[in-house]
Amino acid sequence: MAGEPRDLQPELLRPEQREAGWRLACQCRVDGDLSVEVFDPRRDGLATRVQRLERLGADVLRLRLLPERPLRYRAGQHLLLWTAAGVARPYSLASLPNEDPWLEFHIDSSRPGAFCDFARELRPGDLLRLGELHGGALDYEPEWCERPLLLLAAGTGLAPLWSLLRESLRQGHRGPIRLLHVCRQGHYLKEPLQALARAHDNLQLEWISHEERDRMLSTLRPTSRRDVALVCGGPSFVDACARRLYLAGLPRGQIFGDAFISANQAGVS
Repeated sequence: MAGEPRDLQPELLRPEQREAGWRLACQCRVDGDLSVEVFDPRRDGLATRVQRLERLGADVLRLRLLPERPLRYRAGQHLLLWTAAGVARPYSLASLPNEDPWLEFHIDSSRPGAFCDFARELRPGDLLRLGELHGGALDYEPEWCERPLLLLAAGTGLAPLWSLLRESLRQGHRGPIRLLHVCRQGHYLKEPLQALARAHDNLQLEWISHEERDRMLSTLRPTSRRDVALVCGGPSFVDACARRLYLAGLPRGQIFGDAFISANQAGVS
Protein backbone atom coordinates (compact mmCIF):
# COMPACT_ATOMS: atom_id res chain seq x y z
CA MET A 1 0.00 0.00 0.00
CA ALA A 2 3.01 2.25 0.53
CA GLY A 3 6.63 2.05 -0.58
CA GLU A 4 8.09 0.13 -3.48
CA PRO A 5 10.87 -2.47 -3.76
CA ARG A 6 13.90 -1.71 -5.91
CA ASP A 7 13.77 -3.48 -9.26
CA LEU A 8 17.25 -4.73 -10.13
CA GLN A 9 16.47 -5.49 -13.79
CA PRO A 10 13.57 -3.31 -14.99
CA GLU A 11 14.53 -3.88 -18.63
CA LEU A 12 13.18 -7.46 -18.44
CA LEU A 13 9.61 -6.12 -18.58
CA ARG A 14 7.95 -4.25 -21.42
CA PRO A 15 7.19 -0.55 -20.75
CA GLU A 16 3.43 -1.16 -20.73
CA GLN A 17 3.87 -3.94 -18.15
CA ARG A 18 5.82 -1.65 -15.84
CA GLU A 19 3.22 1.10 -16.26
CA ALA A 20 0.54 -1.43 -15.23
CA GLY A 21 2.46 -2.08 -12.01
CA TRP A 22 4.12 -5.37 -12.90
CA ARG A 23 7.37 -6.33 -11.18
CA LEU A 24 9.51 -9.47 -11.23
CA ALA A 25 9.57 -10.53 -7.59
CA CYS A 26 12.74 -12.56 -8.11
CA GLN A 27 14.53 -9.37 -9.24
CA CYS A 28 13.26 -7.05 -6.49
CA ARG A 29 15.10 -6.03 -3.35
CA VAL A 30 13.48 -4.44 -0.31
CA ASP A 31 15.60 -1.46 0.76
CA GLY A 32 13.05 0.33 2.96
CA ASP A 33 9.70 0.01 4.68
CA LEU A 34 6.78 -1.48 2.74
CA SER A 35 3.12 -1.46 3.73
CA VAL A 36 1.14 -4.41 2.31
CA GLU A 37 -2.35 -5.87 2.66
CA VAL A 38 -3.70 -9.38 2.15
CA PHE A 39 -6.05 -9.76 -0.84
CA ASP A 40 -9.67 -9.40 0.30
CA PRO A 41 -12.12 -10.76 -2.32
CA ARG A 42 -14.98 -8.59 -1.02
CA ARG A 43 -12.87 -5.46 -1.47
CA ASP A 44 -10.42 -6.36 -4.23
CA GLY A 45 -12.23 -9.09 -6.18
CA LEU A 46 -13.98 -8.40 -9.47
CA ALA A 47 -17.73 -9.03 -9.15
CA THR A 48 -19.14 -11.47 -11.70
CA ARG A 49 -22.48 -13.15 -12.25
CA VAL A 50 -23.38 -16.62 -13.48
CA GLN A 51 -24.48 -16.48 -17.11
CA ARG A 52 -24.99 -20.23 -17.50
CA LEU A 53 -24.28 -23.51 -15.73
CA GLU A 54 -24.70 -26.81 -17.53
CA ARG A 55 -23.49 -30.38 -17.46
CA LEU A 56 -21.10 -31.60 -20.13
CA GLY A 57 -21.25 -35.34 -19.66
CA ALA A 58 -21.46 -37.10 -16.31
CA ASP A 59 -18.51 -35.51 -14.52
CA VAL A 60 -18.07 -31.98 -15.90
CA LEU A 61 -19.86 -28.72 -15.13
CA ARG A 62 -19.46 -25.85 -17.59
CA LEU A 63 -19.63 -22.52 -15.76
CA ARG A 64 -19.93 -19.28 -17.74
CA LEU A 65 -19.51 -15.98 -15.94
CA LEU A 66 -20.09 -12.37 -16.97
CA PRO A 67 -17.81 -9.98 -15.03
CA GLU A 68 -19.01 -6.47 -14.22
CA ARG A 69 -16.21 -5.07 -16.37
CA PRO A 70 -14.12 -6.63 -19.18
CA LEU A 71 -11.18 -8.76 -18.10
CA ARG A 72 -8.04 -8.91 -20.20
CA TYR A 73 -6.51 -12.38 -20.28
CA ARG A 74 -4.80 -14.79 -22.64
CA ALA A 75 -5.40 -18.44 -23.48
CA GLY A 76 -3.69 -20.72 -20.98
CA GLN A 77 -4.22 -18.51 -17.91
CA HIS A 78 -6.25 -19.38 -14.82
CA LEU A 79 -8.35 -17.43 -12.35
CA LEU A 80 -9.15 -17.76 -8.67
CA LEU A 81 -12.92 -18.06 -8.11
CA TRP A 82 -14.26 -16.95 -4.72
CA THR A 83 -17.56 -17.84 -3.06
CA ALA A 84 -19.32 -15.52 -0.61
CA ALA A 85 -18.27 -17.92 2.17
CA GLY A 86 -14.59 -17.33 1.39
CA VAL A 87 -13.92 -20.61 -0.44
CA ALA A 88 -11.49 -20.08 -3.33
CA ARG A 89 -10.27 -22.40 -6.06
CA PRO A 90 -8.18 -21.77 -9.19
CA TYR A 91 -9.65 -22.83 -12.53
CA SER A 92 -8.21 -22.64 -16.03
CA LEU A 93 -10.00 -20.44 -18.52
CA ALA A 94 -11.60 -22.39 -21.36
CA SER A 95 -13.00 -19.32 -23.12
CA LEU A 96 -11.27 -17.57 -26.01
CA PRO A 97 -10.07 -14.00 -25.30
CA ASN A 98 -11.67 -11.21 -27.36
CA GLU A 99 -14.17 -13.64 -28.90
CA ASP A 100 -16.26 -15.37 -26.24
CA PRO A 101 -18.36 -12.78 -24.36
CA TRP A 102 -18.14 -14.79 -21.14
CA LEU A 103 -15.46 -16.42 -18.99
CA GLU A 104 -15.77 -20.18 -19.20
CA PHE A 105 -14.57 -22.79 -16.72
CA HIS A 106 -14.86 -26.59 -16.67
CA ILE A 107 -15.34 -28.04 -13.19
CA ASP A 108 -14.66 -31.69 -12.41
CA SER A 109 -17.71 -32.77 -10.42
CA SER A 110 -16.76 -36.43 -10.05
CA ARG A 111 -15.63 -35.95 -6.43
CA PRO A 112 -17.09 -33.94 -3.54
CA GLY A 113 -15.40 -30.67 -2.64
CA ALA A 114 -16.26 -27.34 -1.04
CA PHE A 115 -16.24 -25.34 -4.28
CA CYS A 116 -17.69 -28.10 -6.45
CA ASP A 117 -20.58 -28.63 -4.02
CA PHE A 118 -21.18 -24.87 -4.10
CA ALA A 119 -21.02 -24.74 -7.91
CA ARG A 120 -23.69 -27.44 -8.31
CA GLU A 121 -26.21 -25.14 -6.63
CA LEU A 122 -25.45 -22.01 -8.68
CA ARG A 123 -28.18 -20.37 -10.72
CA PRO A 124 -28.06 -17.71 -13.47
CA GLY A 125 -27.59 -14.29 -11.90
CA ASP A 126 -25.78 -15.58 -8.78
CA LEU A 127 -22.80 -13.50 -7.68
CA LEU A 128 -19.18 -14.65 -7.35
CA ARG A 129 -15.93 -12.73 -7.16
CA LEU A 130 -12.82 -13.18 -9.26
CA GLY A 131 -9.43 -13.18 -7.62
CA GLU A 132 -5.99 -12.99 -9.12
CA LEU A 133 -5.36 -13.83 -12.77
CA HIS A 134 -2.32 -16.07 -13.15
CA GLY A 135 -0.30 -17.19 -16.12
CA GLY A 136 0.06 -20.94 -16.18
CA ALA A 137 2.74 -22.98 -17.88
CA LEU A 138 0.73 -23.19 -21.10
CA ASP A 139 0.69 -20.64 -23.90
CA TYR A 140 0.67 -20.36 -27.67
CA GLU A 141 3.50 -18.52 -29.39
CA PRO A 142 3.03 -17.18 -32.95
CA GLU A 143 6.50 -18.46 -33.94
CA TRP A 144 5.19 -22.01 -33.54
CA CYS A 145 2.84 -21.58 -36.53
CA GLU A 146 4.74 -24.00 -38.81
CA ARG A 147 5.66 -26.54 -36.12
CA PRO A 148 3.73 -29.68 -35.15
CA LEU A 149 1.60 -29.18 -32.02
CA LEU A 150 0.88 -32.08 -29.66
CA LEU A 151 -1.96 -31.37 -27.21
CA LEU A 152 -2.42 -33.95 -24.43
CA ALA A 153 -5.29 -33.66 -21.95
CA ALA A 154 -6.78 -35.80 -19.21
CA GLY A 155 -10.26 -35.02 -17.90
CA THR A 156 -10.88 -31.29 -17.46
CA GLY A 157 -7.26 -30.71 -18.43
CA LEU A 158 -8.95 -30.20 -21.78
CA ALA A 159 -10.24 -26.78 -20.63
CA PRO A 160 -7.09 -24.68 -21.25
CA LEU A 161 -6.21 -26.72 -24.33
CA TRP A 162 -9.65 -26.00 -25.79
CA SER A 163 -8.84 -22.31 -25.48
CA LEU A 164 -5.26 -22.70 -26.74
CA LEU A 165 -6.33 -24.84 -29.69
CA ARG A 166 -8.81 -22.20 -30.84
CA GLU A 167 -6.20 -19.49 -30.26
CA SER A 168 -3.68 -21.33 -32.46
CA LEU A 169 -6.25 -21.76 -35.24
CA ARG A 170 -7.31 -18.12 -34.93
CA GLN A 171 -3.67 -17.14 -35.47
CA GLY A 172 -3.52 -19.28 -38.59
CA HIS A 173 -1.45 -22.21 -37.31
CA ARG A 174 -0.27 -24.12 -40.38
CA GLY A 175 1.60 -27.06 -38.85
CA PRO A 176 -0.16 -30.32 -37.95
CA ILE A 177 -2.07 -30.37 -34.64
CA ARG A 178 -2.70 -33.64 -32.83
CA LEU A 179 -5.01 -33.59 -29.79
CA LEU A 180 -5.43 -36.60 -27.50
CA HIS A 181 -8.02 -36.62 -24.73
CA VAL A 182 -8.00 -39.22 -21.96
CA CYS A 183 -11.29 -39.46 -20.08
CA ARG A 184 -13.07 -41.79 -17.64
CA GLN A 185 -16.67 -41.17 -18.72
CA GLY A 186 -17.17 -39.68 -22.14
CA HIS A 187 -15.24 -37.01 -24.04
CA TYR A 188 -17.19 -33.93 -23.10
CA LEU A 189 -16.14 -31.61 -25.96
CA LYS A 190 -16.21 -34.25 -28.66
CA GLU A 191 -18.80 -32.61 -30.91
CA PRO A 192 -17.32 -29.06 -31.01
CA LEU A 193 -13.84 -30.54 -31.46
CA GLN A 194 -15.05 -32.65 -34.38
CA ALA A 195 -16.61 -29.53 -35.90
CA LEU A 196 -13.22 -27.79 -35.66
CA ALA A 197 -11.51 -30.79 -37.25
CA ARG A 198 -13.94 -30.68 -40.18
CA ALA A 199 -13.06 -27.02 -40.72
CA HIS A 200 -9.29 -27.48 -40.34
CA ASP A 201 -7.49 -30.24 -42.25
CA ASN A 202 -4.40 -29.98 -40.03
CA LEU A 203 -6.28 -30.99 -36.84
CA GLN A 204 -6.25 -34.66 -35.80
CA LEU A 205 -8.28 -35.91 -32.81
CA GLU A 206 -7.83 -39.06 -30.74
CA TRP A 207 -10.13 -40.27 -27.95
CA ILE A 208 -8.52 -42.43 -25.26
CA SER A 209 -10.45 -44.19 -22.51
CA HIS A 210 -9.01 -44.31 -19.00
CA GLU A 211 -8.36 -48.03 -19.45
CA GLU A 212 -6.32 -47.34 -22.60
CA ARG A 213 -4.18 -44.66 -20.95
CA ASP A 214 -1.13 -46.83 -20.24
CA ARG A 215 -1.16 -48.21 -23.78
CA MET A 216 -1.31 -44.68 -25.17
CA LEU A 217 1.61 -43.60 -23.01
CA SER A 218 3.70 -46.58 -24.07
CA THR A 219 3.35 -45.64 -27.75
CA LEU A 220 3.47 -41.85 -27.35
CA ARG A 221 6.11 -40.26 -29.58
CA PRO A 222 6.66 -36.85 -31.19
CA THR A 223 6.50 -36.69 -34.96
CA SER A 224 9.82 -34.82 -35.00
CA ARG A 225 12.20 -32.94 -32.73
CA ARG A 226 10.42 -29.74 -33.80
CA ASP A 227 7.19 -30.71 -31.99
CA VAL A 228 5.80 -28.49 -29.25
CA ALA A 229 3.86 -30.43 -26.60
CA LEU A 230 1.25 -28.91 -24.29
CA VAL A 231 0.10 -31.26 -21.53
CA CYS A 232 -2.62 -30.71 -18.93
CA GLY A 233 -4.30 -32.95 -16.35
CA GLY A 234 -3.49 -34.58 -13.04
CA PRO A 235 0.15 -34.62 -11.82
CA SER A 236 0.73 -38.30 -12.65
CA PHE A 237 -0.58 -37.84 -16.20
CA VAL A 238 1.47 -34.70 -16.84
CA ASP A 239 4.64 -36.27 -15.42
CA ALA A 240 4.17 -39.51 -17.37
CA CYS A 241 3.59 -37.70 -20.68
CA ALA A 242 6.53 -35.36 -20.19
CA ARG A 243 8.84 -38.23 -19.26
CA ARG A 244 7.74 -40.33 -22.22
CA LEU A 245 8.19 -37.50 -24.73
CA TYR A 246 11.61 -36.60 -23.34
CA LEU A 247 12.79 -40.21 -23.53
CA ALA A 248 11.47 -40.34 -27.10
CA GLY A 249 13.77 -37.46 -28.04
CA LEU A 250 11.74 -34.28 -27.59
CA PRO A 251 13.80 -31.54 -25.88
CA ARG A 252 12.58 -30.52 -22.42
CA GLY A 253 12.24 -26.90 -23.55
CA GLN A 254 9.50 -27.95 -25.99
CA ILE A 255 7.38 -29.75 -23.40
CA PHE A 256 5.01 -27.54 -21.39
CA GLY A 257 2.90 -29.07 -18.64
CA ASP A 258 0.23 -27.73 -16.31
CA ALA A 259 -0.77 -30.14 -13.52
CA PHE A 260 -4.16 -29.81 -11.81
CA ILE A 261 -3.75 -30.36 -8.07
CA SER A 262 -6.86 -31.04 -5.97
CA ALA A 263 -7.61 -29.18 -2.77
CA ASN A 264 -6.75 -32.32 -0.79
CA GLN A 265 -3.38 -32.64 -2.54
CA ALA A 266 -2.65 -28.98 -1.84
CA GLY A 267 -3.69 -29.29 1.81
CA VAL A 268 -6.58 -26.84 1.40
CA SER A 269 -9.75 -27.37 3.42
